[in-house]
Amino acid sequence: MSKPRLRRPQNRPYWAKVMATTVFTIANQKGGVGKTTTAVNLAAALAEQKIHTLLIDLDPQANATSAIGVEKQEGRSLYGPLRGEGSALEMITPTSVEHLALIPAEEDLAAAEIELAQTENYLMRLRSVIEPLRASNGYRAILIDCPPALGMLSMNSLAAADFLLITLQCEYMALEGLGQILRNVDRLKSANINPSLELGGVVMTMFDVRTNLSRQVVDEVRSHLPDKVFESVIPRTVRLSEAPSFGQTIFDYDKLSPGATAYRNLGKEIIGRFGLK
Repeated sequence: MSKPRLRRPQNRPYWAKVMATTVFTIANQKGGVGKTTTAVNLAAALAEQKIHTLLIDLDPQANATSAIGVEKQEGRSLYGPLRGEGSALEMITPTSVEHLALIPAEEDLAAAEIELAQTENYLMRLRSVIEPLRASNGYRAILIDCPPALGMLSMNSLAAADFLLITLQCEYMALEGLGQILRNVDRLKSANINPSLELGGVVMTMFDVRTNLSRQVVDEVRSHLPDKVFESVIPRTVRLSEAPSFGQTIFDYDKLSPGATAYRNLGKEIIGRFGLK
């Protein structure tokens, strides 16, 4: 897969383009497809390559927060900033992973699903909230882990992102929701809410080497989206399932496991595809 070439902008120096913050939303309206596992371990993979990365947990269940070993704290999520109270910069929390910071989630975010719909420019609230994070130049990559539904929080994350990364389980039932989320991307673009939003890629997860079904699903998705499916396929492994219960990324839990290798390779693909270095 060829790497994109960055063209020199005429109105600003080349280094300014290279150092700009890139925002990725990791989404799928279906649960149990490895979305949070990918958000946490991809963020750690980028950090391992010394890419300054911020992971935003936007899911009220706060699974990404606990998976990375951070305790949920009242008032430390983006719930307040989404209501106009405080700044996203104040919510940044360090993690045990070098070059990786976190904005945790809390249960109060569930209320945002209802409250956002009652505000002006309700689809643009998150975009405004994370603008200071972009302007700070403190992070090369921001990854947003969304709830497993196309509600207000997920739609806000799509409106705020540069690229959408879709996690897709290697099963035929998982294909049904792919068209739905792509249609939502088209709606946001055509409505001029986020005209620059692009599908950054599809991460195939829970690949079972023992079955033909997994290979068939990967082949089918690649036939429909030939330039968008990442070469790195995430295997179905017990170690990936165990790591969150210890509050560790797969690199801390078992850095030599197939899951760690897969996410390390995915991180390198992301860096190459989007020119993060």
